[in-house]
Amino acid sequence: MGLHFVINSILLGVGLAMDAFSVSMANGLENPSMKKSGMLRIAGMFAFFQWLMPMIGWICVHTIVTYFHAFEALIPWIALLLLGYIGGKMIYEGVTDKGDDGKETLETEEKAVATGTLIMQAIATSIDALSVGFTIANYQLMEAMLASVIIAIVTLFICLAGIRIGRYFGMKLAGKASIFGGVILVAIGLEIFISHM
Repeated sequence: MGLHFVINSILLGVGLAMDAFSVSMANGLENPSMKKSGMLRIAGMFAFFQWLMPMIGWICVHTIVTYFHAFEALIPWIALLLLGYIGGKMIYEGVTDKGDDGKETLETEEKAVATGTLIMQAIATSIDALSVGFTIANYQLMEAMLASVIIAIVTLFICLAGIRIGRYFGMKLAGKASIFGGVILVAIGLEIFISHM
C-alpha cells in the first residue's frame, strides 16, 4: 500500500461520488436553509453507503460470486426506480405547492430530507459501487477496507460541496427549486440506467 494505492482509491471515490454529488445538489436546492447538521447528515449517509457497497461487493466476490453476477443486472433498474420515484415526488410537490413565497421560506427552514428518502437516495447512488468489489477483488481485507474508507471520505466532501451549490441556487430559484431538484434526480436515474444497459 503506497501512494499509488491512495491515488487510485481517491480517483475511484471521485468517479463513484458524481451521482451522489448531483443528488446532494438536488437536496440543497429543495432546502436552501439547511443547517450544517442537516448537510452532514446527508453527506454522511452517502459516504456510509459508498463505503458499504464496495465492501459488500468485495465480500460477494470472495463468497457468492455467481449470485452476485446475476444481481448485477438489476442494479440499473433499482437505481432508476428509486431515483424516479423520489424525483417524481419532488416534481409533483413543487408543481402542486400553491403557497406564497413567504410561507414557502418558513416551511423550507423546517424541512429536512426524511430518513427513508435519504436511505433510498444513498442506495440508488451507491448501488453501482457494488461492482467495485470486482475492481478491488485482489486486495486483502484491510486494503479493501482502507480503499472503501478513502472512497467514503472523498464522497463526504464532494456531497458537502454539492449541497452548498444546491443551497445557493435554491435561494435564487425560490419556488421552482423542488421541481428542478426532482428533474435532476430523474435524470440521474435515467443516466445510470442507460449507461448500464
